[in-house]
Amino acid sequence: MTENQQGVSSLPLPPMQYVNLYTDDHLRTGRCPPPPSPIKDTFQMFGQQIHMDDLIIRPLESQGLRRLYPNNYNHKMELKKINHSILINFLDLLDIMIKSPDSPKRPEKIEDLNLLFIHMHHLINEFRPHQARETLRVMMEVQKRQRLETCERFQKHMEKVQEVLQNCLSTLPDESSLDSKLLVKTTPGNSSLVTNDSETNIDDATDIEIKEEPIDSRDQMMCDIVDSIN
Repeated sequence: MTENQQGVSSLPLPPMQYVNLYTDDHLRTGRCPPPPSPIKDTFQMFGQQIHMDDLIIRPLESQGLRRLYPNNYNHKMELKKINHSILINFLDLLDIMIKSPDSPKRPEKIEDLNLLFIHMHHLINEFRPHQARETLRVMMEVQKRQRLETCERFQKHMEKVQEVLQNCLSTLPDESSLDSKLLVKTTPGNSSLVTNDSETNIDDATDIEIKEEPIDSRDQMMCDIVDSIN
């Protein structure tokens, strides 16, 4: 690949005269132009004048086309009829092109085929609202299934946590085993105490053996100075 070769995008590049108006600096300072006001009356799209109050699927009569099927019809049956008519007219057109290409019937057949395709396209477009409803229904079913699966997984995790907590509680000792004598070993300067929760009281203080530590001479001197001041 050469250095000047660049990737080709399937979509056209955005208009730079508008992109340059929405830079970070313009956004920060508030110098971006406001968005265009919504269209209220009419506008052109693909060379056709569109009115805002028009139906999404306009009837054929409003487009200046002749209707080939009745007002009350079955979409499936009419689509089959139009499909057969397209095949027959196409075969007729091939026969005309073979026998007499310059015949005036050739543009008539082409116009008939064009009208049949427009009718087929119109009947297919009438299924668009139904397709939108079905698409929305499928999306909601998918979201419902995902939420139910999430709730099910959460329930399983919660059951596992409860099981772990139950196992931890079962390994704890009973209260009766905790009601026993506690032996506290002491070091020099601390007291040695043997108690029983059911028998110990304040009068048992005589059974406690207390060992005093020797007082440092400097501490004794400080205590004497404080006593002399008082």
